[in-house]
Amino acid sequence: MTRARRTGRDMSQLLADFGHDLPTTTAPATAATPARLFRHTPQRGVRQPGRGWAPAAAPVTAYRMTSDQAPVFWPFIAGPGLPPTGAQIGVDVLSGSAFHVDPIGWVLRDDIPVTNANVMCLGKPGTGKSATTKAFCLRMTDFGYRILILGDPKDEYERLCHFFGVEPFVLGPGLRARINPLAFGPLGQGWEHLGAEQARSRAAIVFSRWLTLVRALVGSQRIGNRPVPFGPSEEAVVKTALQDLTGYSNGATTLTETTIPRLWHHLDQPTDTLIDHCRYASKQHFFDETRLLRDALGQLFSGALQGLFDDHTTIDVDWNAPIQSLSLSRLAPLGDDAVGIALVALNSWGRGMRETAAPGDLRIVVRDEMWKAMRLGVEAVKSLDEDLRLSRGVAGRGGDIQWFNAHKPSDMLTVGDEGSQAANIARDLIHLADIKILHGQKPGVADELDTILGLGAQATAVMTGWAMHRTGRALWLVGEQAYKVETRLHPTEETPHVDQRSPRKRPMTLRTIPDGSGAHRNRRGAPPSTPARHFIP
Repeated sequence: MTRARRTGRDMSQLLADFGHDLPTTTAPATAATPARLFRHTPQRGVRQPGRGWAPAAAPVTAYRMTSDQAPVFWPFIAGPGLPPTGAQIGVDVLSGSAFHVDPIGWVLRDDIPVTNANVMCLGKPGTGKSATTKAFCLRMTDFGYRILILGDPKDEYERLCHFFGVEPFVLGPGLRARINPLAFGPLGQGWEHLGAEQARSRAAIVFSRWLTLVRALVGSQRIGNRPVPFGPSEEAVVKTALQDLTGYSNGATTLTETTIPRLWHHLDQPTDTLIDHCRYASKQHFFDETRLLRDALGQLFSGALQGLFDDHTTIDVDWNAPIQSLSLSRLAPLGDDAVGIALVALNSWGRGMRETAAPGDLRIVVRDEMWKAMRLGVEAVKSLDEDLRLSRGVAGRGGDIQWFNAHKPSDMLTVGDEGSQAANIARDLIHLADIKILHGQKPGVADELDTILGLGAQATAVMTGWAMHRTGRALWLVGEQAYKVETRLHPTEETPHVDQRSPRKRPMTLRTIPDGSGAHRNRRGAPPSTPARHFIP
């Protein structure tokens, strides 16, 4: 059938016949239709030979999964969230990339929400806390860092010391090693060359550290369930006595180092000047008011810790060595309180040794079993609180990475009743570490951490599930950013090498092998990093 041919005039022709011309417009240019690369295909395929047509539709099943499970079916790729500086500690399982740790370098960067280099490592026993700590310490030595173990209650770092050819210092009853927690440290040098204002400023630092220590040691003693009080009056007595013993009150140009037994003796046989400066009416009045203070100080050098902290320091610490460790394993039979008191004394001594750090002097300060010190009372908690708040990390002044190990938050929160000053300070200690490593935990402990840190259900599930399935897995909190990290150890790091000719562990040799990852530089201005060291027996 043919279509009828159209005849007649259209509207424009009709108006033109009467002298009216319609305005003309340029016809829009029609864009060429691009060739289609993909065309819609019916559900059963194209019904043509060889085109895959099927008489029935393929069954489709819907699955729901999380983003870390989906890569099993589709290889999602996420970019690394942290720069590749510092020690390569393991693998970020979400991105599949290497995970590098550089606490001081993170502090100096604006794009990483970290304001201090303190590290808090929490985890159930056997989940890999010690392995992660030792791996980090060992690998950071490639970046110019040195290691200081302020108290090793279980000799866990002995093998690491032997690896570097360093013998740990062993403290214990009957042993020759002594530590004087009232040592001046570097601040005692060059006192005769200081001006009056500089001398007062340095003295304030030294006496403040000593008062914090004595307050913690006295507060560790108990009267029933109550700690021995150490109030403003006791503080004034101890400060005045320390100034007398060092010669500071007499304006001496060179101060004399004192010890805890000498402090006790000065209080047990007070001079008239001391009694007068402390505003007591008589010698008997002084004895009556300071009886508890003197008895508590006496227990520190005549009790279980006799021979440890009651004389001048007898060990010669090589601060240029890659590692130094103070072993406390011989104190284990004396109980947790004795170990805790020793840890508090060592913390004060170690802080004194690091009060003036040379430019570029980078050090990792490890404090293990910190809960034993915190259980001594609120004053011991305050001492640790000062260590965290005064951690070094300022460009040009060297830097300290304070690394604390503990099992669970309740270990720290048992220092006092709920809502007490001690419990609140202990709770805040966790927040003073911007870098937190949360290894595997039981659900109850994970809920505690969720309450304190506001982790959320997903992070809690990581600790109770994924992190419990293999040693070394942990949730790393770098500021507000979370990473699922699995620590990877070299076989030499996992199994100690024992010399068959000697029962003691022999030091292992190092060989530097390029790993092909390129050199990274520490953000603190340390010497250029060398390729990662692989450990060959």
